[in-house]
Amino acid sequence: MGSWGTLGPALLSLAGVALGAGGSLFGQYLVSRAGTRQLEVQESAAHRAELKSAVLKFLGIASQVEKAALARLSSGDAAADPVLDQLVDDLWLAQAEIDLAARSEPLRGAAYRYAARLAEAARGEIADGSALRGPQVQFFDAAYDDMWPGQRRAAGIP
Repeated sequence: MGSWGTLGPALLSLAGVALGAGGSLFGQYLVSRAGTRQLEVQESAAHRAELKSAVLKFLGIASQVEKAALARLSSGDAAADPVLDQLVDDLWLAQAEIDLAARSEPLRGAAYRYAARLAEAARGEIADGSALRGPQVQFFDAAYDDMWPGQRRAAGIP
């Protein structure tokens, strides 16, 4: 019994130190995981903001190109239009911004296909605007998937 009286407190002290160290290490692990998760959320939000800006710029220019191309088509004027040519150049630069900001290849490809179709419309190679709707929808879907991966886009009813 004498040995337990001396050994017991020493073993209990050692167990306390071991539990304290284990608790401290586990706490550090949890803090590290939370910090990593917070960093991932911040990086994702920054990517979304950058991509959203590039997408909105691209869509603004795409809208102008479409309006100018369809107005030119309806008027029957086949003459070169320097304003439309500049818009198409701006469209390709905006497409390049998306190419740099996108995380996914589907978005890069959809932006390229939509820009190419708009350039064809600007050159008068497309008979009506309905040919632009397919590439436009694919672009929107790809942009949504890149900004919010794993989430389904709600289908709106027009």
